[in-house]
Amino acid sequence: MMKIEKVDLFLTSMKLVQPFRTHQETVTDRESILVKVTDDEGHSGWGEVVAFSSPWYTEETIETAWHMLTEFFIPTIIQGEWKSPQEVNGALLHWKRNQMAKAGIEMAMWDLIAKRAGISLAEYIGGVRKEVEAGVVVSMDSPEVMLSTIENRIKEGYERIKVKIDPANDYQMLKVIRDAYPDIALLVDANSAYTLKDVERLKRLDSLDLLMIEQPLSADDIVEHAELQKVLSTPVCLDESIVSFQDARNAVKLGSCKVMSIKIGRVGGLANAIDIHDLCEEHDIPVWCGGMLETGISRAFHIALASLLNFTIPGDLSASSRYWEKDVIIPEVVVENGKVKVPEGPGIGFEVDETYVKQISKRKATFHAKKKDH
Repeated sequence: MMKIEKVDLFLTSMKLVQPFRTHQETVTDRESILVKVTDDEGHSGWGEVVAFSSPWYTEETIETAWHMLTEFFIPTIIQGEWKSPQEVNGALLHWKRNQMAKAGIEMAMWDLIAKRAGISLAEYIGGVRKEVEAGVVVSMDSPEVMLSTIENRIKEGYERIKVKIDPANDYQMLKVIRDAYPDIALLVDANSAYTLKDVERLKRLDSLDLLMIEQPLSADDIVEHAELQKVLSTPVCLDESIVSFQDARNAVKLGSCKVMSIKIGRVGGLANAIDIHDLCEEHDIPVWCGGMLETGISRAFHIALASLLNFTIPGDLSASSRYWEKDVIIPEVVVENGKVKVPEGPGIGFEVDETYVKQISKRKATFHAKKKDH
């Protein structure tokens, strides 16, 4: 049994190397909450809350996550005794939703327990790969700029390109890209920009040999995606619609998608992510790791997750330098020949530069088993 003696929170802010644009939001400065848990033997583990500053992706924000962590989740962790991260996941189910806040503290417990076991997180969860394939996201811009960006990413070794689309920028823009790069693995992400009234528009995309279309309809929908998938030959991938294992099971049962994106933060933690992976594997639905403009801490978790057997599509596992002038981990994530090596060191396999984390923190808090300091 293990007790947590201390939890540290760091609300950080980092400027992206270049703004990230979707039809919903443009992100230039990325806030995150980094979570450090320390046990009664002095071992520490790190996690990350990947909620955004405003509720454009899910209902959570950095501020709501901070509230849930400080008032509910951290007291639960400090008061309990733990044998496994799954126990932590079960204890947090007492409260509804707030998946990203839950994931931040749960991830830290996974890192800690893998370190206590002296093995890598990938090995701890049953990973089978020594390296994972990396994809990259190209945000909305003019076709000329996007073509130039794609060319640069291909030169860097990325084997899968994701492009953001909406009804004002879809077929014509994608046709230009496909004509220029007829053989690249190309997928599109709509971030819920369409409705069933746009079926004919979406059916036009079938001619472009896309790997998938991610989250075309409403973020809270599973039923209408099933209707859409019946008339599209392009695989539908669900992202925002899947925030729990039950959502994933419902989507599989209804035939709402042929592919699923798994993000640890979005589904409430690594335990849930693994369960969704296993469910999809059982039903022959390939999965891949989505990205959240996260720091190297969350990215390290997704690298470990992507080492599982059914992650057969390159994920959003870009190099640290794609997003940050300086990441919070040492060494930084590097893509070589389109692949990222799965760390073999204990836990997430990266050292967290805590000095740098403190430098970029806008707010900090420390919680002890017997007292709370701010």
